[in-house]
Amino acid sequence: MPNILQQLSRAQAPAALMALCFATALAQGGIIRGRLLLPGGNILNEATRISLETSRGVKATVFTDNQGQFSFPGLTPGTYQVIIEGDRSRYETTTVNVEVFPNSPALLNIVLREKKDAKTKPGENSVSVAELDAAVPAKARKEFERANTAAAEGKTDLAIQHLRQAIAIYPRYLMARNDLGVQLLGQGKLDEAEEELRRALEIDPKAFNPHLNLGIVLVQQHNFSEAAAVLTAAVSLNAASPAARLYNGLALEGLGDATGAERELKTAFDLGGTPYAVALFHLGQLYLGSGNRKQAVAALKSYLHEAPEGPHAREARRLLATLN
Repeated sequence: MPNILQQLSRAQAPAALMALCFATALAQGGIIRGRLLLPGGNILNEATRISLETSRGVKATVFTDNQGQFSFPGLTPGTYQVIIEGDRSRYETTTVNVEVFPNSPALLNIVLREKKDAKTKPGENSVSVAELDAAVPAKARKEFERANTAAAEGKTDLAIQHLRQAIAIYPRYLMARNDLGVQLLGQGKLDEAEEELRRALEIDPKAFNPHLNLGIVLVQQHNFSEAAAVLTAAVSLNAASPAARLYNGLALEGLGDATGAERELKTAFDLGGTPYAVALFHLGQLYLGSGNRKQAVAALKSYLHEAPEGPHAREARRLLATLN
């Protein structure tokens, strides 16, 4: 299920901007939009590498967002291969052949295949019993599936509508509550997102995904004290989640706990690698704030090495110019 890799309020583009990008892509050519799901049906909330290939080799590489979504816009009509490279210790590499047509989206929902000999780390990809609730009525599940399809198409308002319908049918639908919170978060409706995620945690206080997403909301609200408590709980449920570590680091930074923030930000990058290079940028800012010029320079240079075109690349270069 649905972490956010870019700077706080940039969890997702606003719906209007997403619609504009979608329309532009269609005007230019075809588009591939997809979403990754875990074997149990949950939305993948860890950044995963997706490559697009043609007969001439790799055309583009992207990483999934906090809802497991990805897209390749502006494509020339033809046949492409979409290659999904998740955690290789747990999941098989998946290849999907996709035919792209002019002015038309190709929509994918891809379920990762777990390796037979995969070994799960303690707390990794933890899913609560409530998240796999077998009591969910078929009609509610259908609305949830429609929401997933709408979200993959970039139709956020429609996805929210279907999620609300699923919850109306079955108020204890934890996955729908969590996903509704994430969709509202993506629209910048933080108070509504917070309400849904708190309700999800009332259903199951030990569910990882609502903990993570509520923590993200609280960070964006600058409620760092409660965010740190919620994200510390998320880390205890899934110590291998780079997203939980990243946002816990940001919460601790907001509280002025430089030691704790440094630990969590370093761990986020160690666990997540390049998709979590943003942790290096925040480390640079943390060191800069504490007057540690040498470490600030090293962290910012590392960020630019990992993400030369990243969302904070311009700011990182500006900061380095003032430090050199």
